Amino acid sequence: MRAPPPQEIVGWRWAPAWVLAYVALLFAPGFAETVLSLGALTMLVKLTLGRMRTGPRLLSDAAWALTSALFAAYWLPELVSAIDAVDPARALREAAVDLRYLPFLWLVAAAVASRRGRNITFGGLAAILALWIADALLQALSGGIESPLFRAIDAAKQAISGHGMCTASELAVVDRLGGVLGPCNLKLGQVIASFSPFLLYAVGRRFGLAGWLTATALTGIVVVLAGSRASWITFALVLLLSGWRLLGWKKLLALFACGLLALVVLDRSSSQVHERLVRTAHIVSADVAGLDDALSGRARIWRAAGCMIAAHPLNGVGARGFREAFPGCDPMPGVTTSWGDGPALHAHQLLLEVLSETGGFGLLLWLAGAALAWRAWAFADAQARERARPAMVALAVTVFPLNTHLAFYSTFWGGLTLLLAALYAGSLLAQPRSEG
Repeated sequence: MRAPPPQEIVGWRWAPAWVLAYVALLFAPGFAETVLSLGALTMLVKLTLGRMRTGPRLLSDAAWALTSALFAAYWLPELVSAIDAVDPARALREAAVDLRYLPFLWLVAAAVASRRGRNITFGGLAAILALWIADALLQALSGGIESPLFRAIDAAKQAISGHGMCTASELAVVDRLGGVLGPCNLKLGQVIASFSPFLLYAVGRRFGLAGWLTATALTGIVVVLAGSRASWITFALVLLLSGWRLLGWKKLLALFACGLLALVVLDRSSSQVHERLVRTAHIVSADVAGLDDALSGRARIWRAAGCMIAAHPLNGVGARGFREAFPGCDPMPGVTTSWGDGPALHAHQLLLEVLSETGGFGLLLWLAGAALAWRAWAFADAQARERARPAMVALAVTVFPLNTHLAFYSTFWGGLTLLLAALYAGSLLAQPRSEG
């Protein structure tokens, strides 16, 4: 007797709006977090009113399972790390607050469960990114501290509250392109680089090779001018993973050669790019001071992370406890830091952050989550892989371990990383696998 065909998944028609609103409001983290929390509550209410009977139509069973498993791989380490954390109250509070991510991740996965939802969500992310890149390019051409979009946002904030988005002291130390996120939240390079696959794949499908190359060039200019060398590596990985299928290896190598030439031009025309390249050249220095200067103080931070790992090998110093533990592990106490006043806030590297803050248990859970994500990809059919490819590339380059990173257990970067994980799980496992 033939088994009945699997029930088609329809997702939730309003879910893409929540996802796009969250990303579009990243320039105001407080509003973005409000959207996330309200979206999570809305998803819980929707499930409760339906008594879970609507669950199979919102997501496939496999998507429910993978999304929840990836959340557990992120959340359980911070819960366990609170047992003997440097600041147990804060670690427990962080774990409790981060529970809201689970229903929001279900919502994100439901947003891409249907073809219509994926088109709206992925297309919307591409449109948001295109707008941000155009805004950043206008800022670069004008030479201003603020981009046109951020200037409008700042004016609105001034009219409402009587003060701007940034303080005078923050504006005084701006040394890179801020774009829509502003001169007091200099994370534009990392965000653009991590989300660039959604733009490049969308442009490539619609406008072919010429469109892809144009989008690549404009995005690359913004990523370089945004100043974060980690984002340069991230964007290079995006080109590597997305370009070889479109260009082939020989043309891809030619593209990287053109990128190096463009970097030389920017080095001559931008003092900020020149300063970063000069600092990077110090990495070949034989002494520790030269290496630490090339890495913007990260060598000192990584040595402190190693001290924390040795002192708390099982469950770390607690999620977001790095800053409290840093003074006791600072290898150069009393010496002025290259990042300014105060202790280092996090390890600036994924593996060291997980090991120092959540210990060996945390690393084991993160590796288990990575294995589950890879297993889902390995067993998916070609059609599923194709629809999930932009999210897969975005997630892979964001957690690429041989790079420096923002704090994955922070609200800003942790939320974006989990968002990418849910987009990946929801799009890859959108529909039940057919008999064929």
